[in-house]
Amino acid sequence: MIRPIAEPPATIRPMAHDDLPLVSDIERRSYEFPWSHGVFRDCLLAGYHCVVVDRDARVAGYGILSIAAGEAHILNLCVDPNFRAYGYGERMLDQILLHARSADVREIFLEVRPSNQTALALYRKKGFHLVANRPAYYQAQEGREDAAVLAKKLIVDDR
Repeated sequence: MIRPIAEPPATIRPMAHDDLPLVSDIERRSYEFPWSHGVFRDCLLAGYHCVVVDRDARVAGYGILSIAAGEAHILNLCVDPNFRAYGYGERMLDQILLHARSADVREIFLEVRPSNQTALALYRKKGFHLVANRPAYYQAQEGREDAAVLAKKLIVDDR
């Protein structure tokens, strides 16, 4: 499918409880081993920074960030398969990084499947680098898949 060069208008806004059915649907269509509806609900209830890409009153993607003790962890970042290649993932990542900086986060982490080359390219573009490998982290069709642990410094410690 050929995508238009211009990104359709969309806004990034806080995730609401009413978004959870659509978020869960995107998750199920995107991953073989998706998060449950309850995990998304718990992230909202825990006060994590949860955002959605809203395109024409329809959720086109979502991101979830936890922050604690000066560090942040991107727990999930996903774009609906029908809306990929419009730059929505990059826009959400930019918003998440901005939020983390405003919360005085020193360093931000995430795990990604090494097989997810599209995500790896985006994270490298945004300055993330490999810091570790978590063996057998992800469930896979046959056994388990490792996770690449990536990090990015947001505040440089001058001590």
